[in-house]
Formats: sequence, structure tokens, C-alpha cells
Amino acid sequence: DDDRKKVQLNAKAKHVIICALNSNEFNRVSSCATAKEMWDRLEVTFEGTNQVKDAKINMLVREYEMFSMKENENISGMFVRFTNIINSLQSLNKCYINSEMVRKILRCLPKSWMPKVTAI
Repeated sequence: DDDRKKVQLNAKAKHVIICALNSNEFNRVSSCATAKEMWDRLEVTFEGTNQVKDAKINMLVREYEMFSMKENENISGMFVRFTNIINSLQSLNKCYINSEMVRKILRCLPKSWMPKVTAI
């Protein structure tokens, strides 16, 4: 009875995964015997192995640490770039707290913004 329940749950999970995939993605997992196998294959396909994830995190952390406002860049453009880095890091489970991000943004502003930064 326990085995039957596991088989049913596996079939249900496989069905849910298959319903969420387009034909190319389905072809990647159609030979998998279990939902777990399907999930693992999709995870490696879209997120990469742990080594790849670690490399991405390291690259993005470096981008975050070296982040600065570019010459002739406006605040809006800078914030979009910064947000893209933060979102990419969050998708890889690397998060910064709000106060750290605010301090980072304030440190990146050009000297002409210093009176405003000091006031904040």
C-alpha cells in the first residue's frame, strides 16, 4: 500500500512537471523514470551544477563589490544595473540586507552627491 502511494505521488509529480514544460524542455526529461530525476535534470539545465552556481555567485559578488556609477550614467540607469546584480544574486540564494544595499548605493554616488549622502 505504501509503495502504491509512492507510485501515485511520483506519477502526479511527473504530470505537474510535464504540464509546465514546453516541447524542448519535455524532450530533455521524457526519458526520466521519476519526478526527482526530472527535477534534477531541469535544475542542472537551468541553474547549472553547484560548481557553476558557485562561479556565478562569485562573479556577481565581485560585480557587487566593484560596483560604481559609470561616467555619464544617470541615477536611474545605475539603479537598474545594481538591481539586476541583486536580483541575479537573490536567484542564486545570495542575499544582502537592505541597509547594506543602501550603503553600497550611497558609496557609489559621485562627489557631487556628497551633500545629499551626508544628509541621509
